[in-house]
Amino acid sequence: MSKKVTSNHNGHRDRMRDKFLLDGLDVFEPHEALEMLLYYAVPRKNTNELAHMLIQQFGSLSAVFDAPVDTLMKVGKLTKCAAILIKLTPQIARIYLEDKHKRSNKLVSDDVVGDLLMHKFVGRTNETVILVLMDGKRKQLYCGVVNEGNINGADIYMRKIVELAMRYNASLAILAHNHPSGIALPSRDDLVATASVRDALQLIGVKLIDHIIVADDDYVSLNQSDFEDPITGESLFL
Repeated sequence: MSKKVTSNHNGHRDRMRDKFLLDGLDVFEPHEALEMLLYYAVPRKNTNELAHMLIQQFGSLSAVFDAPVDTLMKVGKLTKCAAILIKLTPQIARIYLEDKHKRSNKLVSDDVVGDLLMHKFVGRTNETVILVLMDGKRKQLYCGVVNEGNINGADIYMRKIVELAMRYNASLAILAHNHPSGIALPSRDDLVATASVRDALQLIGVKLIDHIIVADDDYVSLNQSDFEDPITGESLFL
């Protein structure tokens, strides 16, 4: 009897793999995509039922991927190996997007900067600060993480930003950070921090030309939205 159940179970997995190879994930329901991913960490369990349970517990497929490992293990009753596989997936997606859209030595125009930076925040559940440095013709010299905090905030280390700008002999800079649990609108602290970075970079001859705030699949450009310095009342980007 056990051999028959195992055979049917394996047959279902083979059919799901064939379906993926034929049509890709576009024809899959969210729970089916998660079910198939879990094949590679849960070898002897009905992962269809497990996927349904996880999405029901966390509310959506993306919420499953964003959940902490210990929560996945406790609430989702997953092994550590399965929980790590789930957490690994969106971060692999981010690395894939960053690699696919590498813009080293390419021009960073206003048209592409939002998409360039959106890729940097895929799979990040903590607030993260990213710096883009360019020469005077807006050719990218550097784009990387300068600090990662927690879900509620991340400090902006002025010294590190200034040192990087000097090291790359930059003329222009763009700051970016994400709001993991909010909307892509700046707080007063965000505006004050922007003004502080602008002033610090100005002292070494580097112009801060924008600060991008990302939340989920949305972003706001502080420059294009014409936000004001909360202390002086003047435009943040003169």
